[in-house]
Amino acid sequence: MLGSTYGTLTTNSRHARAVACGRAPGPAVHASSREAAGGPVEGADDVDVSGRPLHSAVPDLDRFFHPESVALIGASDADGRPNTGITRQLLAWAERVGARLHPVHPSRPAVFGIPCVPSVAALPEPVDLAVLLVRDPLPVIEELDGSKVKFAVAFASGFAETGPEGAAAQARLATAARGAGLRLLGPNTNLNAFEKFRDDLDGPAIALITQSGHQGRPVFTLQELGIRLSHWAPTGNEADLETADFISYFADRPEVGAIALYAEGLKDGRSFLLAADRAARAKVPVVAVKVGRTETGARTAASHTGKLTGSDAVVDAAMRQFGVIRVDGLDELQDTAALLARARPPLAEGVVVYSISGGTGAHFSDLATAAGLTLPTLSTEKQAELHQWIPGDLSVANPVDNGGHPVGDWRGRKIIDAILADPAVGVLICPITGPFPPMSDKLAQDLVEAAEQTDKLVCVVWGSPVGTEGAYRTTLLGSSRVATFRTFANCITAVRAYLGHHRFTASYRSPFDDAPRTPSPSLRKVRDLLRPGGRLSEHAAKQLLRAYGIRVPREQLVTSAAAAVRAAGLVGYPVVMKASAPQLAHKTELGLVRLGLTSASQVRDTYRELTDIARCEGVELDGVLVCQMVQRGVEMVVGMSHDTLFGPTVTVGIGGVLVEVFRDAAVRVPPFGEDQARAMLAELRGRALLDGVRGAPPADVDALVEVVLRVQRMALELGDHLAELDVNPLMVLERGQGAVALDALAICR
Repeated sequence: MLGSTYGTLTTNSRHARAVACGRAPGPAVHASSREAAGGPVEGADDVDVSGRPLHSAVPDLDRFFHPESVALIGASDADGRPNTGITRQLLAWAERVGARLHPVHPSRPAVFGIPCVPSVAALPEPVDLAVLLVRDPLPVIEELDGSKVKFAVAFASGFAETGPEGAAAQARLATAARGAGLRLLGPNTNLNAFEKFRDDLDGPAIALITQSGHQGRPVFTLQELGIRLSHWAPTGNEADLETADFISYFADRPEVGAIALYAEGLKDGRSFLLAADRAARAKVPVVAVKVGRTETGARTAASHTGKLTGSDAVVDAAMRQFGVIRVDGLDELQDTAALLARARPPLAEGVVVYSISGGTGAHFSDLATAAGLTLPTLSTEKQAELHQWIPGDLSVANPVDNGGHPVGDWRGRKIIDAILADPAVGVLICPITGPFPPMSDKLAQDLVEAAEQTDKLVCVVWGSPVGTEGAYRTTLLGSSRVATFRTFANCITAVRAYLGHHRFTASYRSPFDDAPRTPSPSLRKVRDLLRPGGRLSEHAAKQLLRAYGIRVPREQLVTSAAAAVRAAGLVGYPVVMKASAPQLAHKTELGLVRLGLTSASQVRDTYRELTDIARCEGVELDGVLVCQMVQRGVEMVVGMSHDTLFGPTVTVGIGGVLVEVFRDAAVRVPPFGEDQARAMLAELRGRALLDGVRGAPPADVDALVEVVLRVQRMALELGDHLAELDVNPLMVLERGQGAVALDALAICR
C-alpha cells in the first residue's frame, strides 16, 4: 500500500491551475481547520440576517510560504522520473526559505544524499507543509490525520476538472483534509508557489494568484524589468484553499502593493466578495483577468477547473462594486498591476499629454478622453509660461506640443517641471512613438529626473517595436518612479485604473458593516405568503411588497361583477382591471388587462370579458383586481433573482413592455448601500429619462433608490424562500411624489 501511495507523479498530473495574487476571504472553510492552521477565525460568529458571514477569515499562510519544516512525500532522485525534477526544485526552495526538508519514500534510504523516512508516521518532527508527489493524495491525507501538519499541497490531476466522478473524488479529498485539521492547496496545482523570486528588488511588490500556471508567466517575468514579485499562489481546483484565502492574506501583507489575479472560475462568490472587501479596506488594489465573458470562454473555464463561472454580468458588477479592477489581457494585467503597486496616490485627477509631435499628442488625447480620463485645459497663465520655451505657434493647452527642438537642451526639463507644478495636474503622460536619438534620449532622461523629484505620476509610452534602445532599457526601465508602457492602450487602461482605484478607496465604506443582522418585522408578516415552489398571484406579490414598505396602487381583489363596480367606486375612476392567478406571468399577451375604465358599465362588462378569456385559456382565477390607474411617470423594473455563484442579486432597469427588448439594466450583489444603488442608475443607457426629457418633469429618483434598497432587504431576508421577484412596471412619479409598483411577479423556491 505504501509503495503504490507514494508512486511517481505523472507529467499530466503536474499540469496546474494557479490563482494570482489577491486578498481573499475564506468563509466557506470550516473554523476548526483554520484554527488548526494557526489562523484567526475573524468574525466567525458575525453573520448577516441570512446567516452568511460578514468578515473574511484569514488563514495564517506564513507557514505555507515560509515553513520551518517540510515533508516531501514521494521524493525521488532516479534519472528520468518526473518526481526527481520536482524534488530538486523543492530542495532548492527549502534552502532559500530556510526550511528543514524531510524526504518520505517507502523504499529509498536517501534522496540526493538526504536520509529518507519510510512513512508519514516516521517523520522526526511535526511539519508545517507536506508536499504530496503522489498519484492519489487521499490515502496520504488520511495518514496525516493527527500529525499536526498545517498545510499540504496536492499536484495530482483527475479531479473536478474531469467531470462528476472527479468532483466526487475531490469532495472526498476536501473532507479528508478537514478531518486531518490541515489546509490543502490543490489538487491539480503546480510548482509556482516554489519559484525563485528576485530578492534584490525594492519597493512594493505584486502578489500573484493564478488558476492556470502558464497564464501567470507574464506577471512573473516583470521581475526582469525591475518590478518586485513577492508571492505566487497557484490554487488549482481549490478543494480547500481558494482564491479568496490568498486575497485576504495578501491584503494584510505590508510588502504587497497590488494583487494580480488570473481566475477561470470562483469557488464561492461570497468568499470572494469578503476578500475583495478586505483588500478595499486596506486600500490594496486587486487587478483581475476573469475568464468567462463569452459562452465559449465560460464553458472552457468550467471544463478546465471544474468551477462555476457565474453569470458574467453579475461577476462584472460584483467586482466593480467591491473595487476589483477587471482587465481583459495578460499584458493589461501586468502593466496595470505594476503601476498600481508602485505609484503613489494621485494629488489631482488631471492628465496632461506631452509630446514632441502634435500628431502623437492629438492621437493619444483622443484615446484618453474617450476612455474617460480628464484632460484639463491648462490655464492661460500656465500656457504663457510654457510659451517661454515652446514656439508660440504650437498648442500648449493640453496636449502640450513642444515641436521637438526644446527637448534637446535645457528647455526640456523646464517644460516638464512647469507642467508638473500645475495643481490641476496629477499625471503627466509622454508618448514617444519611436526613438529619435539624441532627442528621445534626452527627453527620457529629463522625465526620469523630474519623476524622482515629484510626488506626481509620470508615465512614458515607448512605442519602438525593438525595445533594445538604451533610453528604454537603461534609462526608463532603470527608474522606479517612471511607469513605462509599450502601447497607448495599456497606458490608458492602467492610468484609468490607478485614478479609479484611489477615488474608490478614498470614499469606500464596507457594505458588510451596515448589513442587517436581525430580521425585520416585515419578515414575520410575509411568512404565510411564501409557498415552497409556488408562484404568487399579482395580488399576493403586491402584499409582499407592501409588507416591505413598497408602495402599490389602491386596489381590491373581487370575485363578481357587482363587487368590481363597488371596488371601482372605492378605488376611484379611472381604473385598471386585471385577471389574477398565480400562473399568470404575462397577462397582457392573453388580453387579461384593461386600462382606463371610467364607468360602472365598463367595469361590469370588463369583469365578464376577463373571466370569459380566462375560462377559454384554462386559467383558474383567484379573482379580478380593480386597481387605481397611475398614468404619468417613468416605467422602471426592479427585481431580485439568484446567481449560481453569488446568490441573491438585485436588478434595476428601464421597465415596461419593452424591458426584454432594450435589456437596459444594472445589477448588484447584496449587501450594498445607497451609493451603489445610485451608481446602478448611472450605468443605465436610459438614465436621462429619469431627469426629464422633452418637457417631462424630473422623476423621483430618491424614491426609486429607496425601492431598490427595500428590494435588497427582501433579497437578504427572503433569499432562501424567494427565487425571483419582478416589479414591472415600477412607475416612478414626478420628483417628490414617490414610486408605485403597478405589477409584480414572485416565485418561491
